[in-house]
Amino acid sequence: MGKYFGTDGFRGEANKNLTFEHAIRIGRFLGWYYGARLGKKAKVVIGKDTRRSSYMFEYALCTGLMASGADAYIMHVTTTPSVAYITRVDDFDCGIMISASHNPYYDNGIKLLNSFGEKMDEETILKVEDYIDGKINVPLADRHEIGRTVDYVAGRNRYIGFLISMSKFSFKGIKVGLDVANGAAWQIAKGVFDALGAKVYVMNDQPDGYNINTDCGSTHIEHLQKFVVENRLDVGFAYDGDADRCLCVDEKGNLVTGDHTLYIYGLYMKERGKLLNNKVVTTVMSNFGLYKALDKVGIEYEKTKVGDKYVYENMVQTGNRIGGEQSGHTIFLKYETTGDGILTSLKLMEVMIAKNKPMSELAAPVVFYPQVLKNVRVKSKPDAQNDPDVQAAVKKVADALGDTGRILVRESGTEPVIRVMVEAGTNEICEKYVDSVIAVIREKGHIA
Repeated sequence: MGKYFGTDGFRGEANKNLTFEHAIRIGRFLGWYYGARLGKKAKVVIGKDTRRSSYMFEYALCTGLMASGADAYIMHVTTTPSVAYITRVDDFDCGIMISASHNPYYDNGIKLLNSFGEKMDEETILKVEDYIDGKINVPLADRHEIGRTVDYVAGRNRYIGFLISMSKFSFKGIKVGLDVANGAAWQIAKGVFDALGAKVYVMNDQPDGYNINTDCGSTHIEHLQKFVVENRLDVGFAYDGDADRCLCVDEKGNLVTGDHTLYIYGLYMKERGKLLNNKVVTTVMSNFGLYKALDKVGIEYEKTKVGDKYVYENMVQTGNRIGGEQSGHTIFLKYETTGDGILTSLKLMEVMIAKNKPMSELAAPVVFYPQVLKNVRVKSKPDAQNDPDVQAAVKKVADALGDTGRILVRESGTEPVIRVMVEAGTNEICEKYVDSVIAVIREKGHIA
C-alpha cells in the first residue's frame, strides 16, 4: 500500500483527506502517462456512484485528463464491475471508478483499473503518488492535443446486455426482492431482472446524494430480510454502494452470505465438471462452517489474506475459477476480473432454477460456527505477533480445538491492533480461548 492508495483505491472524506485537487492531479498524471507510454491520445473511461461528491470528483478527473491530452469517456452513475468490464472489452487504456463502496455518503474514493479491468499495478500507483507529491513534472497538452469528454452511457447499456446474457434461464414467475442501497445499482439491477422475466420488488432506489448505504443495502441486511418475509418473496439480494458485493436472503428471511455463495455455486460447478482444480478460493475470515461443508462434498479450498485483491491474485496464479469473501465479494473468473453483486445474484438464481430448490435448501449445508473476535491495541504488531509465548498460546488453543473449531490471530492493516478470533461450537468456548491468548499478550507487556 502506498501513501494515498490502499488495497481498494484512494479513499477518504471528501474535501478533507481526499480533495478535488487530488482528483485533478490523478487525472493529469494518467492522461499524460498513458499518452506518452503508448504514443497516442489516451482513452480513459470513468464511472461514479450516487454520492454528492462523486460529481465533483468526476469533473476534476476529467479536467486533469483533458489538460494532459486524454479523452475521458463518462459512464455516469454505474457500478464498479461495469467500469472494469467496459475498460477491458472496449479497449480503454485505463478505467476509473469514483466510489467509497459501503462507506457513508461523506466519504469517497478513486479506484484505478488497468486496461484488463484489474486493479492497477503498484508501480503505476506509486508514480501517481509521486506526481501528487510534486516529485514528477507533467507537461500540459496544447492546441490540438487537448482532450475532450465523451458521453459514454452506451458502455453502461453494453454491460447491462452482458448481464442479461449471463442467465441461462427465464426468471418468469419468481418473486425477487432487490435492495440497491440508494447506490450505483439503482438504474441497472431492476432492469436486468425485469428483462429476465422476474417479478421484481425494489427497495432503497431513491438516491439523493446523501442516502447511499444509509440504513440500507448489504451492510443493513435486516431490512431486506423483513421485506422478503412480508412480501412473501422467493429470494432477495442486497448490494453495497458500488454494487461489487451481494448478500442474499432466502425465502424464510435467513441471511445467505458470501461464504454460502462459494459453497452453493462451487458445488454446482463441481457437479457439472466445471470446477477446475476442484477448489474455491476463500480468505482467512471465511467461517469454519464453510470449510466443514466443503469437506463433506469433497471440494478443496485455498485461503488468502483479507481483501478481494488477494483472492483475485490467487485465482489468476492458480487458475481457480471461483473465489470471494464472506462480505459478498464473489469473483467468477471466467466472466469478470472483480466482484460483481448483480452477476452474483444471477448466478444464485441459476442454481435455484437448475436444481428446482429454494435458496434455504441450497444454503442449509453451511452451518456457521459461533465466532468471537476481539481487537487488542498493541505497542508493536510484529513484536506481539511474533512473541514465542503468544505463539505458544495460539498453538495450545489450536491443538485443543482440533477439527471442532479454529483460531486466527492477525494484524490489522490500518491500525496498531492485533485481531484475535476463535470459531468453535459455542460462544462460551470462543470467549474462553480468545481471552486466554489476550491474557498472554497482556502478561508480556505488548498492550498499548
